Amino acid sequence: MKVREESSRIIKPSYEGYPPPTTNHIPLSVFDKVTFDTHIAVIYAYRPPTPPNITLELGLQKALSVYREWAGRFGKDDNGEPVILLNDEGVRFVEASVDSTLNQAMPLKPSESLLSLHPRLEGVVELVQVQLTRFTCGSLAVGFTAHHLVADGQSTSNFLVAWGQACRGLEISPLPYHDRTIFSPRDPPHFEFDHRGVEFMKKKLDKIYPLHDDFIYQDQEIVVHKVHFTLQFLSKLKAKASSMNGSNKPYSTFESLIAHMWRATTKARALSPFETTQVRISVNGRTRLNPRVPNEYFGNLVLWAFARTKVKDLLREPLPYAAKLIHDAVEKVNNDYFKSFIDFASYKVKEEDLSSTADVIESVLCPNLEVDSWLRFPFYDLDFGGGCPYIFMPAYSPIEGMLFLLPSFIGDGSIDAFIPLFRDHLAAFKQICYSIE
Repeated sequence: MKVREESSRIIKPSYEGYPPPTTNHIPLSVFDKVTFDTHIAVIYAYRPPTPPNITLELGLQKALSVYREWAGRFGKDDNGEPVILLNDEGVRFVEASVDSTLNQAMPLKPSESLLSLHPRLEGVVELVQVQLTRFTCGSLAVGFTAHHLVADGQSTSNFLVAWGQACRGLEISPLPYHDRTIFSPRDPPHFEFDHRGVEFMKKKLDKIYPLHDDFIYQDQEIVVHKVHFTLQFLSKLKAKASSMNGSNKPYSTFESLIAHMWRATTKARALSPFETTQVRISVNGRTRLNPRVPNEYFGNLVLWAFARTKVKDLLREPLPYAAKLIHDAVEKVNNDYFKSFIDFASYKVKEEDLSSTADVIESVLCPNLEVDSWLRFPFYDLDFGGGCPYIFMPAYSPIEGMLFLLPSFIGDGSIDAFIPLFRDHLAAFKQICYSIE
């Protein structure tokens, strides 16, 4: 698939009436500062008929007038603290074409070819970038990149839905909640949990040092494998995972699937029985904090749960063992934990010169697993006027052990999982990924 770039320019918000001042800024919250300092890219594909590029451009300008942060830039305030400058300098808008049909390019597999469907992620000052790639059949691929320090998956998907609404001439609804100053520490602060070694670490590791010995695996090829789990399989998996839960509430489909993927990946890796393995799971704080933060909150509001065990126990014990580890770990990231994090991040990080563990650069997570779930986000609701997308998927990101979960485009409750593995482990994983033990 050869993609030809036809134009690249900056577009800015379009306001009704007088534009707002461009001298204001928004401080990054403690949740923004602790997350991944990188661009995240996703790929959409639409079958014809699709609206012309000008419709998408004008809709984006309108959406940016409501979500001004995306059209800004990173900067510092008078105290040297990181902020988002609301200067309306705009987002990158790229138009491209392919001399083939979408069918000829199908299936769009998680491979390096996807990188040509969105702008580059490194060395970029724009906080959002969009690439519209037209196929000869009239199909449209939309590559979207957004900086994670600005917003998490919930907020980014809300923005994408708003972009679609603007393209269809609708009022943007619901409107985003922009106030990032709501996470005030308690007086006096209460450090109920130790956040050192969890969200924060000493700066001596810095961003250039991996947590694991990546050089051990430097000659290993990483491939991103897509697995489709049908609704029937997921129902059986959930029943199996909850089979030893007694009269308690069954584990969720999410917990059951993560437990299964954790065990299958660990078995495929052929790890030492006495090695410790962990799975890191994103937890959305909007429903955890008391008082509850609305889903419309725009920014980052995610912490992580960690489930850990020895390899021998994970593989020797049945599926409910792993499901309980995951359930219990997620349950612990509750209102008390979020409040403790706010206090710790507000007082201790600068005092102890700590940095975020999310800053560590890793291309290999083995023996661990990290889960990025988009199952509850409205990514599939991005409708520019020609209907919902035919394809939605993460861009190519070959970080071994970084698991993405998406609802299948079929819309029947099935789930697609994207799991990067070493090629040497792929055959074993394929043999066991559909086996319910």
